[in-house]
Amino acid sequence: MVHETGLYLINHFVNSLGNSPNFLIPNQIQIAVILWLMIHKILIANRGEIAVRIIRACREMGIATVAMYSDADRLAPHILKADEAYYAGPSPSSESYLNISRIFEIIQQSGADAVHPGYGFLSENTAFSDEIIRMGVTWIGPSAESITTMGDKMAARKLAMEVNAPIIPGTTQSITDPEKAKKLADEIGYPVLIKAAGGGGGKGMRIVHDEKEIISAMERASSEAGKAFSDDRIYIEKYLEEPHHIEIQVFADQFGNIVTFGERECSVQRRYQKIIEESPSPFITDDLRQQLQKTAYDITKKCKYLGAGTIEFLVDKHRKFYFLEMNTRLQVEHPVTEMIYGVDLVKEQLHVASGKPLSFNQNDLQPNGHAIECRIYAEDGYQNFAPSIGFIKEMETPNGPGIRLDEGVREGQEISPYYDPLLGKLIAWGIDREESMHRMIRALDEFRVVGIDTTIPFCREFIAHSAFRQGQYCTHTLNEIISDLKEKMQISKTGDLIAGSIAAIIHSSKKIVKPLKKDQIISKWTTAGRMESLR
Repeated sequence: MVHETGLYLINHFVNSLGNSPNFLIPNQIQIAVILWLMIHKILIANRGEIAVRIIRACREMGIATVAMYSDADRLAPHILKADEAYYAGPSPSSESYLNISRIFEIIQQSGADAVHPGYGFLSENTAFSDEIIRMGVTWIGPSAESITTMGDKMAARKLAMEVNAPIIPGTTQSITDPEKAKKLADEIGYPVLIKAAGGGGGKGMRIVHDEKEIISAMERASSEAGKAFSDDRIYIEKYLEEPHHIEIQVFADQFGNIVTFGERECSVQRRYQKIIEESPSPFITDDLRQQLQKTAYDITKKCKYLGAGTIEFLVDKHRKFYFLEMNTRLQVEHPVTEMIYGVDLVKEQLHVASGKPLSFNQNDLQPNGHAIECRIYAEDGYQNFAPSIGFIKEMETPNGPGIRLDEGVREGQEISPYYDPLLGKLIAWGIDREESMHRMIRALDEFRVVGIDTTIPFCREFIAHSAFRQGQYCTHTLNEIISDLKEKMQISKTGDLIAGSIAAIIHSSKKIVKPLKKDQIISKWTTAGRMESLR
């Protein structure tokens, strides 16, 4: 089949010659145009689970992959799965995954004709994307213009206002004067947020409850923003109480086609970092969903966007919504959308980057069922999400109907302190929310990682909590129920100790004919039961 963009260029060429009906383009020229536009080999300028995710999509499409690695990632899964792998530098990301000059060298050495940045690292760096394009290499992402406009939160607010999108009360200019900030905060009304202008992910963000906190909050937010994004500008906006963090996935091609997907509920957060997401949201009504999608469409069209992006909103307890920001890249939580819409967003990124139109239209996007995603971090959720490092001594992953695991680690791998602690993402699909919750709890119970602390038990207890089960939660809920979750965990640990003692007493005088293997032991209670059955 002739490549759509090839046909477009050919037709444009024909029209420039007067659109003569007798003028025919030789098949050889058509084929040459098609081959020139196709992507043959992709450098993945990232690591971990997103690199593995992209490699899998490329393999299904017959596209060769090039991975890059640091000292800490020499035996990481994305290195073992890629067709080629190149050394990027020492373990610190600034010397490897953020080393732009080294990445350019790898592109030239490998012969890659496209770059997929994943998310994080250089995915929203306009200088990087610009240089990639100047090299004649395909950039799998939006234009530098879109990244610049929508990546700057203040510029994005201005653009959203031009399409009449509701905006959270706040400033549209950066602010450096503490006295002016105090005056603005009084006008907006406390509490307010001091936010980084050039980044996201909760970095460079501080809640201010009164005037006394303004100066220190501005200093800390600006310093953190400068270190994280090389941009220390900050601004002020109203802090909403009991908000929901809702986002709309958008996709656009170069032919003017734009589609919007149903919402993702992303309100389970710690330190402004998402932990659990689901789609559809139990809080959003059909009418509000249509309003959100319409606003997302208008913003996407206004900024002349290309590829996959996400429009984020805050929705208050009265279901009044406000534009928050746009993420000009693939989101971590994209699998929940894929699960209920039956699409592969990474493959679609590759299609659009190759110059093809979207493979689906708005009417094709009919949601089916419900999906929940748990981010599995190397953190202890019961100790203020303290990071955990060390070796994964054993790992048993869940499977079965409706379960998907996007993993970025393997058994025996060392988890270092150099990168984001995200180990992988566990996604459960069900015909409805009830089934997806049951499947997720079952999958979390099956998921076993030995050697480091993870958020697996925390996610399990949060989903089992009445606040989540009843769909009555917001961005503040985690902090409100953390004591309940800790209490349940303490009871569980106490139960295991008691169970172990009872099991030891029961079996101390009995001979075990068929002892269990080490990796069969799950808990003291089940050990006792299994030993009894094997006598």
